[in-house]
Amino acid sequence: MPLLEETTQPQEHPPTIPVVIIGNGPSGICLSYLLSGYKPYLDSATVHPNPILYRKLQETKHLPITEQDLEYLSEGLEGRSRNPVAVLFDTLLHPNADYGYEFPPVLQWRRDKQQHIPHLVLGRATPGGAWHAMEGSMLTISLGIWMELPGVNYRDLTNAKCRDVTSDRATPEEISSYYRNYVKLKGLQKNFVDNTYVTSVQKLCRGHNGEGLENGHTNEGDVGVGDSRSEGFDGNGVECVNNGAGGVLWEVRGYQQVQNDTHVPFCLFAENVVLATGASDSPIRLGVEGEDLPFVFHSISDLGLAVGRRKLDMNSDPILIVGAGLSAADAVLCACNSNIRVLHVFRKSVDDSDLIFKQLPKTLYPEYHNVYNMMCSQTYTNVAPSSAPNRPQVVSIATSVCTKMCPKPQLAAGNMAGNASVGLFPDYTSFPEHCVVSFQSDMKCLLQGMNSLKAFKISMVLVLIGTNPNLFFLKGQGQYLGQDPTKPISCKQNPIDIHPFTFECTKEPCLFAMGPLVGDNFVRFLKGGALGIASCLLKRLKKNGKLISNGVNNLI
Repeated sequence: MPLLEETTQPQEHPPTIPVVIIGNGPSGICLSYLLSGYKPYLDSATVHPNPILYRKLQETKHLPITEQDLEYLSEGLEGRSRNPVAVLFDTLLHPNADYGYEFPPVLQWRRDKQQHIPHLVLGRATPGGAWHAMEGSMLTISLGIWMELPGVNYRDLTNAKCRDVTSDRATPEEISSYYRNYVKLKGLQKNFVDNTYVTSVQKLCRGHNGEGLENGHTNEGDVGVGDSRSEGFDGNGVECVNNGAGGVLWEVRGYQQVQNDTHVPFCLFAENVVLATGASDSPIRLGVEGEDLPFVFHSISDLGLAVGRRKLDMNSDPILIVGAGLSAADAVLCACNSNIRVLHVFRKSVDDSDLIFKQLPKTLYPEYHNVYNMMCSQTYTNVAPSSAPNRPQVVSIATSVCTKMCPKPQLAAGNMAGNASVGLFPDYTSFPEHCVVSFQSDMKCLLQGMNSLKAFKISMVLVLIGTNPNLFFLKGQGQYLGQDPTKPISCKQNPIDIHPFTFECTKEPCLFAMGPLVGDNFVRFLKGGALGIASCLLKRLKKNGKLISNGVNNLI
């Protein structure tokens, strides 16, 4: 469905869409499914293992879950999400999954086209979001079945066969293919606009000097005085245009990239906007000297490119990997499997209870536990005594520390199994409780330990300490939406503050957020945001008598 261009609008004002979803990853796909008339009912042929929840479901089994009281259904449920609706939807789709069971869903899906809410899903690539950019040979943290979306069994679509516990995990390539096929199989293509880049999302407001946007800018296409829409105030004395039903209107601007890299601008109005952009837009930086040097990277894909182009091999100086999460572990595995020497730096102690490896079962994640064993057993030991008390000792090493400490690797590439005591990969060295001081143009890095400074010659740096969402298209980059408005939005430290059962932003009516933006980093739980938002919108539009069954024809 092509977007209407700003320069060729046949009508006086841009089109108004009931819902615009920004982001076409699993969050946006799942919400599009629920807004397209697919409704979840209790499957009478199943029994939920939680007797209290099952009794509640039985009370209103004639109603779809989206029309029931989600707060009542969620009460008392526990799970690995801070959002109660996410826990509710997860237990309906995967009952008792945290106990190792694989019970069938207790939901039955029926489509009611009269309950379709017109919407657009804007994404930078094809449906699937960031999954298309991930390394295809790695395995997902979650089981493949936990990555599936409602109504389509993951194994059925991918022909996956369960052979052992690790084979139940999937590759990013399999997952991205599943999401693309899901959209086609469920007939959702008409809702998706690919290769679109949103550059601005603002409330339409009416100030004392005329009509314009919330930040004070005006546009020729803004709503005029004679427009039939009504007005309200945003709480700061600014009069905001609304849609006549008590909600504000949003202006969404951006461009679509078409053939020959041509950028076609667009502008549209939305009664509701959903933020489903994920968390992988902006890698977190160390903020140290030399971080912008050309050998310092912030994505594991850059390591894959260097290996593929044969810029790194076993004779290269070691690469430096910074971070103690799963992305850093993936980089370690990639380097070790290619016989590339590794220096691994992280701030935490190997005994820190917050390390992700302590939360992963060994039988299901053997490769990550191999990395953790190396982090614990193959640590760097500084044998040079300090020349003076309370003064850090600088140890300058012109050649690889691994060359001096360890023999050449004896393991075959890819052989990462074994006991840590014999060395899982000899040319790996960990630096617990260290931080990076600086990177130098002569390919050296300076590390700060507890009582010393150390310099090492390196060939490449990978800073993998997490990512943050990039909400540049919102006022103040959306910081005011956070639980702590004085800090930038962070999926872990400062998620967007939402109503727990509708996922509507507490500081902005008709603006919703879901997925990593509200702390649900796993596909298994972000589907709860789709349930909460769809339920809220369906109830709200039904109350106002505005449920629309037509498509968004004015954009075709």
